[in-house]
Amino acid sequence: MGLLGYIVIGLYLFCLSYITIYCLFQFHLLLHYTKHKRAEKKSEIIVPEMNGEWPSVTIQLPIFNEYFVVERLIDNIASLDYPKDKFEIHILDDSTDETIELSKKKAAEYRAKGFNIQCITREERKGYKAGALKDAMAFAKGEFIAIFDADFLPNPTFLKDTVPYFNDDKVGVVQTRWGHINQGYSLITELQAFQLNVHFTVEQQGRESADYLLQFNGTAGVWRRQTIEDAGGWEADTLTEDLDLSYRAQLKGWKINYLEEVLSPAELPAEMIGLKSQQFRWMKGGAETAKKLLPTIWKSKLNLMKKIHASIHLMGSTIFLFVFFMGVLSVPLLSVINPLNLNTDILSIFLISLVAIIAVYYVANVNTAWDNQNKLKSFIKFIFIFPCFLALSMGLSFHNSLAVLQGYRGKKSSFVRTPKFNIKGITDSLNTTKYRGSKISMVTILEGILALYFLLGIGLGIKLGDNSLILFHALLCFGYGTIFYYSVKHLRYQT
Repeated sequence: MGLLGYIVIGLYLFCLSYITIYCLFQFHLLLHYTKHKRAEKKSEIIVPEMNGEWPSVTIQLPIFNEYFVVERLIDNIASLDYPKDKFEIHILDDSTDETIELSKKKAAEYRAKGFNIQCITREERKGYKAGALKDAMAFAKGEFIAIFDADFLPNPTFLKDTVPYFNDDKVGVVQTRWGHINQGYSLITELQAFQLNVHFTVEQQGRESADYLLQFNGTAGVWRRQTIEDAGGWEADTLTEDLDLSYRAQLKGWKINYLEEVLSPAELPAEMIGLKSQQFRWMKGGAETAKKLLPTIWKSKLNLMKKIHASIHLMGSTIFLFVFFMGVLSVPLLSVINPLNLNTDILSIFLISLVAIIAVYYVANVNTAWDNQNKLKSFIKFIFIFPCFLALSMGLSFHNSLAVLQGYRGKKSSFVRTPKFNIKGITDSLNTTKYRGSKISMVTILEGILALYFLLGIGLGIKLGDNSLILFHALLCFGYGTIFYYSVKHLRYQT
């Protein structure tokens, strides 16, 4: 028990230390973000005006089996307020179902109205989204390339809000903030919005304010065509082609301009299967991109702090590995605390990580994303949402850890799209059999077993008279149980 116990403690403390360091770097971004906000209040925001005529823009819409939202998307893009002779719409449709017919019908409809719009279909879906964007460059005539995923509904002024920022010849990308069409649909969508609000405020704006490397988020942004070509173009060797090209462009000296004030609404995954597929793609792709680019970043002429923050950013998905292992180790930890006469009070120093992350999420949501709501109601909402978010994140840690490990191992897998169902409000229904499978995966079964494992941890703590980890185990049990429950529940929408 002695040696094994010390190994458990050592590994647990290592995981806890890594998580604490990660949280402190998030807090560092918060400091930059709040500094930016204070400066913003003291001076008027300067919005650039277009010099001369509006430049030509190609709008690319990468589509794959988006039956429920493709018409909504095309109608929305056609309503953009921009000179009709200065932009073209390319529907990059690789669909294998009726979506392709809807795309062609809509393209014909808007061509009859004088729009420069075409549907580009490949015979082979090689390279998935990255491949579609790469192949479509041969057809694009625009000086700038705007990209929207199928679930996005940009405001009519989107192009006029973003294109003037390219007056600066060093700007290669302009990225806007994601909004959430269906945030209030369910607890799942609320928690996703809660997390994304941090990325699109504290992280993105914080990195830009500190002059660190940031990213194009794959959609709701505009590229200078020259930047794409200079950075080497779209590559399909990772599942996050957007993150990959973003970093390669910045290493070439191009700047990404992030516009927090320009909102681009989008539909969040409304069911657990879609959320998991999206998370898997993001986590695995992040690991693949880290493995691909970290050596180049550390050999570059970037200053040390930029290199460190870039590394933390690219390795962000790795946090789930440490969350997962810390959780698993916490149950046997209970059995060695008393035999080894350990003083657990020393662990309280790691509460700094919890305080830091609470501050990050509070500012991003209560002070920013919810700033038009009643402050008392926002505070109460935060008190409820934050523990649920922690639990859900912990519950996803096993699933996401598998994705991260695959990414670092170099195991290749298909680009699994996240289906959207035109869900806007609580009255909309998920009752559809389209785009779904029917088998409970082994991962889901193991998530159910993990929920029981941490329930055992609660019982063990009570039996030993040690309450130090009961709240932690309760969150883990709730998190894994919730993920398991919704994963099984949403199978009933599947064929």
